[in-house]
Amino acid sequence: MSDTKNFDVVVIGGGPGGYVAAIRAAQLKMKVAVVEANHLGGICLNWGCIPTKALLRSSEVFHLAHNAESFGLKISGLEFDLKKIVERSRGVAKQLSGGIGHLLKKNKVTVFDAFGKLEGNGKIALEKDGKKTDTLSAKHIVLATGARARVLPGLEPDGKFVWSYKEAMVPDVMPKKLLVVGSGAIGIEFASFYKTLGAEVTVVELMDRVLPVEDEEISTMARKSFEKQGMKILTGAKVTKLDKGKDTVTAHIEMGGKVEKQDFTHVISAVGIVGNTENIGLEKTKVKTDRGHITVDEYGRTDEKGVYAIGDVVSPPWLAHKASHEGIICIEKIAGEKDVHPMVKTNIPGCTYCHPQVASVGLTEKAAKDAGHDIKVGRFPFIGNGKAIALGEPEGLVKTIFDKKTGELLGAHMIGAEVTELIQGFVVGKTLEATEAEFMHTVFPHPTLSEMMHESVLDAYGKAIHF
Repeated sequence: MSDTKNFDVVVIGGGPGGYVAAIRAAQLKMKVAVVEANHLGGICLNWGCIPTKALLRSSEVFHLAHNAESFGLKISGLEFDLKKIVERSRGVAKQLSGGIGHLLKKNKVTVFDAFGKLEGNGKIALEKDGKKTDTLSAKHIVLATGARARVLPGLEPDGKFVWSYKEAMVPDVMPKKLLVVGSGAIGIEFASFYKTLGAEVTVVELMDRVLPVEDEEISTMARKSFEKQGMKILTGAKVTKLDKGKDTVTAHIEMGGKVEKQDFTHVISAVGIVGNTENIGLEKTKVKTDRGHITVDEYGRTDEKGVYAIGDVVSPPWLAHKASHEGIICIEKIAGEKDVHPMVKTNIPGCTYCHPQVASVGLTEKAAKDAGHDIKVGRFPFIGNGKAIALGEPEGLVKTIFDKKTGELLGAHMIGAEVTELIQGFVVGKTLEATEAEFMHTVFPHPTLSEMMHESVLDAYGKAIHF
């Protein structure tokens, strides 16, 4: 074991929160190290956000090809190669993970391939394959250890019939009859991917609607679209038990006080996450946790001096872009930068890359009312937009919510083609504290899907032109 290595900042975890924090610290002339036990880029880049989007892109192309005749095209003998779809997805993840390594090297960030554990007094012990390899010392330690999939009793993944997100991302067989437990972003994206490729899909959701964090009107539209595609949706239901047979899994589904048994070839469990707080030395510190996640202030500071936490290991929303921004806020506060603004959570967008896509920012209509706002609501359907019709994507909605008194944009909610790209326009508007006047006075290009954003704002004030 070598002598203690000293740094200004040590980041434990090289995911979208950790590596961004490290690069920003290096830009601010600090001596920085990243400790990563598995792979740079974290779960998001290697086993989450990026590879799932590659899978979904393949299913999107397959869907378009299946509907080629509606575009005046003829395609015969259409098939998919599941192995090649997976290989493409893994290749995308590998390419980007290598890119993170290049960025860290370019910024002179030292990377340790090891597991990091707090030892108190600014010390971190590094382990590799169960053996202690190094000791690091730093005035500032940023915990960016991420999270893992929540496992419910009786629904433990076995890698064969019951899959976690990892097995679902690299299938060696195509499920014939698939049960997805949980209808959040992860569950619905996998349900959408496998349904598009031909699997019979059932989604079970404990809450009373799918995509329960979204605006209720958007959730209702999403459910109708999924069911139109042939997906079976069971809300207000839960899977209490799984019986594994030779070739099938029998799920005990409780709904309305009754339990129904249904057979499936595969099950995907997507019921949330748990922060990675174990075995990182928190017991030697004053760091507090709440329901499996580290408690921090608005700048990522824990109750232990010199120890910070960002990303999925802290409070929701558990999103990669939130983790990255938290990393920058945390580091800039450490560096004493002026005008460091705390995270405004209502300005964080959420995106689900199913078909149709769903995206949102800010308060839902119900949340706005519950918060005491007198509101104006605008809506504009995709069927009223020329570009949407030309794309062959006439189903969808853009919904905006404003404070009636001040004109503040409280929330924006979308469902339809490419809304995960459109949402950023409203995010910028919210960040700039734009009112309805600024949105109305903005010239939107024609023909684009973005025109629906304009029309939705106009509709909230009775000025919509094309609806």
